Amino acid sequence: MKHTQSSGAGQTRTGLATPPEIAEFCRVPVGTVYQWSSRGGGPKLIKVGRHLRARWSDLDAWLDAQTIRPNGGATA
Repeated sequence: MKHTQSSGAGQTRTGLATPPEIAEFCRVPVGTVYQWSSRGGGPKLIKVGRHLRARWSDLDAWLDAQTIRPNGGATA
């Protein structure tokens, strides 16, 4: 089963995101994605065998939760 999701930039995201795709999407180094996996604190990551993946919807939800309100507090 193939899942597709359209991003706000007009791109279609297909399937599960790989660490390089997660890093590019969040504009962080790939090493940061692996740190999130080992230390926690990032989006929900999935182990598929020995490979890390993430659902695009989980990335979007995590980014939404990281949004800072104008008064300096988090939205959640």
